[in-house]
Amino acid sequence: MALADRLRPFVSPLVAIIAVCCVVAGFWHLFAARSELSITSASVGATPITIYREPSDKAAPVVVIAHGFAGSQQLMQPFALTLARNGYIVATFDFLGHGQNPAPLPGGIADPEASGKALIGELGDVVAYARHLQFGDGKIALIGHSMASDIVVRYAEDHPDIETTIAVSLFSRGITADAPRNLLVIDGALEPSMLTDEAFKIAAMANNGTARERVTYGDFKLGTARRVSLSAGVEHIGVLYARESLSEALAWLNEAFGRNRSGFIDARGPWLGLLFAGLVALARPLSGLLPQASSVPLGQALPWPRLIPVALAPAVITPLVLWKLPTDFMPILLGDYLTLHFGVYGFLSAAGLYYFEDGSKRAASFSISRRAFGIGVAAVASYAIFVIGLPIDRFVTSFMPIAERLPLILIVLCGTAPYFMADEWLTRGEAAPRGNYAFTKICFLASLAIAIALNLHRLFFLIIIVPVILIFFTVYGLFSGWVYRRTNHPLVAALGIAIAMAWSIAVTFPTVSP
Repeated sequence: MALADRLRPFVSPLVAIIAVCCVVAGFWHLFAARSELSITSASVGATPITIYREPSDKAAPVVVIAHGFAGSQQLMQPFALTLARNGYIVATFDFLGHGQNPAPLPGGIADPEASGKALIGELGDVVAYARHLQFGDGKIALIGHSMASDIVVRYAEDHPDIETTIAVSLFSRGITADAPRNLLVIDGALEPSMLTDEAFKIAAMANNGTARERVTYGDFKLGTARRVSLSAGVEHIGVLYARESLSEALAWLNEAFGRNRSGFIDARGPWLGLLFAGLVALARPLSGLLPQASSVPLGQALPWPRLIPVALAPAVITPLVLWKLPTDFMPILLGDYLTLHFGVYGFLSAAGLYYFEDGSKRAASFSISRRAFGIGVAAVASYAIFVIGLPIDRFVTSFMPIAERLPLILIVLCGTAPYFMADEWLTRGEAAPRGNYAFTKICFLASLAIAIALNLHRLFFLIIIVPVILIFFTVYGLFSGWVYRRTNHPLVAALGIAIAMAWSIAVTFPTVSP
């Protein structure tokens, strides 16, 4: 017996042990970062708020932190923990239509004036609440990311009692040399040049038209301080986790408030990576516990000459079909379009699969266990939603739905189910071409890129979401392969993943009202 054959029985247990160690280490470090803080929940009207502070009686400035589009207050935890561990009182919250906030966002993309006004009003309510927090010294600073950078800047311009503002990935107009007071702009070095160029223009207002990175211009006492910092090697989301971003924010607030305490900087990135790598790897040995759903491997596994037209046609046709059609049939911004894109793409893929079907790959005789099939689907969906999703909800962004979002999951599933069922059936099977699964996902992402290019105004924010979809495709693809090799049925993983993707879309994108 070859050495590889002798070692094979030990592979799954070894993977499981290593995966569990990674998960334990990740959880331990992530919880340890919070352990020295008092973290409490509150609400202002329907707006959920979380307060972070040290268990101390010392008065301190309050920093109100606002998340960006399709984000939630969990996404801003790196800033919240860093500042709270260094003596500040921090308030984070979920904007209208986001996270656990049940109230929809008025206007949406169709009426930015209405949505902006509503968000600024909500921020004002949170600031008013923050001013009266126990142990707050009455001084307020604002931090906003992406969409919220514009909201905090506009609010601070109208409220000069805001001591300082930090805009991360700044999108805003109307900034002057002295309004808002004491402005720090933090961008990721890999963000689009239109953002970084605008940041330097803002800093240059305080220095006769020129500015350099990480040089403070103006005067804090006069409220004219300006500074730009680019965090190396990160983009629009990574900027929230970068050590440089957090260090710059802490140093800026210390300067603005005349404080000198510095120490803890949240470093969750590697530990999140370790945690989720462990959870994903753990799925491999656990998949071996699934019952076999089919007596023989099912699926078409189309060869490349047939796969290419089946994969490319929906990628081109889907964005063209949806280009001029009204897609705002759901009260969930961009989630409605994604639902239709998945659905149309899936039906076109199924049609191509039917046309190019290889009759020789139909099994002459096979049996399917409905019980095993149902157990497999439930296990895949549960693992993706709860085992992966609960840590996401705790440490990354809101992932557990409020009651108002539950019906939306079922509607989105009507789009994701056809896509994943067709895709799994055409890529899985005996003698499947190497790389076929990755190729169909690349085609789907290219299709989204075409859709964005055709309707940039409406679908612009999908640019931010595409990298997240790529991550999901990668993780779900691993699950799919492991599950298929155990169950012999491509639709087990297809339906489980379709449910998980529908869940992700329905809980992530903001709900809106006319």
